[in-house]
Amino acid sequence: MSIATLNPRPRLPEWLRLRLPTSDTFGQTRKLLNDLRLHTVCESAKCPNHWECWSKGTATFMIAGDRCTRACGFCAVTTAKPYALEADEPARVAEATRRMGLKHVVITAVARDDLPDGGAEHFRQTIEAVRAANPGTVIEVLVPDFLDRDASIETVLAADPEIFNHNLETVRRLTPRVRSRATYERSLSVLAKVKHKRGDSIYTKSGIMLGLGETEEELFTALDDLRGVQCDILTLGQYLQPTLKHLPVAEFISPAKFDEYGARARQMGFIHVASGPMVRSSYHADDFSPEPPLRI
Repeated sequence: MSIATLNPRPRLPEWLRLRLPTSDTFGQTRKLLNDLRLHTVCESAKCPNHWECWSKGTATFMIAGDRCTRACGFCAVTTAKPYALEADEPARVAEATRRMGLKHVVITAVARDDLPDGGAEHFRQTIEAVRAANPGTVIEVLVPDFLDRDASIETVLAADPEIFNHNLETVRRLTPRVRSRATYERSLSVLAKVKHKRGDSIYTKSGIMLGLGETEEELFTALDDLRGVQCDILTLGQYLQPTLKHLPVAEFISPAKFDEYGARARQMGFIHVASGPMVRSSYHADDFSPEPPLRI
C-alpha cells in the first residue's frame, strides 16, 4: 500500500483551486533567474503562488543557497549540509532586481546554523548591493531567527532595510511540532530587539499559517503577542501540505474567516494586514509601501 493511500490529502476547497496564468512574463522570469543562477523561495518552498508572481515579473530571492540546516514540518526547502556562500550572489540579486524593474524586493534565506553569524553578513552585503544598483527600491528582508544573536541582528540592521520580516509561523502550542529548533519566544525576541534598536525608523513584519490545528483563542493570543513587541505588519495564510512527508492540513479556513481575522488584526493596531487563503509572507508584499523618510 502506498503512502498516498495511507495518508490521503484532503480535497482542496474551491477557493484554493488556482488557474494557471498564460503570460509570457512567466517564462521570461524563469529565464532571467536561471541566467543569473538565483534561487527563489517560490520554487524551493513549492509556493502555490509562484505561477502568478512570476507571470507578473516578481519573485522572492532566496540567498545563501537552497539547502537549509533545519527541518521544519511545514517547509519543502531541502534539509542538507549547505554549500559555501557565493561571494558574487549579492551582485547577482542586485542585477536581477534591476532587470526586473522591482520597486519592492523581498530577500530571504535558508537557515544557516552552520555559520557563526547565521548568514547575517551575507544579508548585509546583498541589501547594500541591491540598494547601490536600485536606489529607489524598497528592500524587505525575511530572515531566520539567527539564534537570537544580537550581533547578527545588528549586522542586518546596519544595511538599513525598510522592512524586517521574521515569521512566528504558528501559535505557541504547535511551535515544537511545526518548527525545527526555532522557539516561539525566540521569534518574539528577535522582533522586539529590532523595534528596540530602531523604533519607528523600520517596519517589522511577521506571518502565521492557519489550518495546522490552532484554536481561535490561540491565534488571538499570538496576535496579541506580536502587537506586544510592536510588530507593524501581519500576514495570515492557509497552510498547504507541500508533500506527503510534511505535516497534514488540519482544517481549511474559509475566506470569510480570513476576512474576520484580518479585520480583528487591524483593530488591534497592525498598520497593514494581508489575510486570505493564498496569502504568504511575501505575496503582494508591494501592496504596502513605506512612506519615506524612514531612517534616523
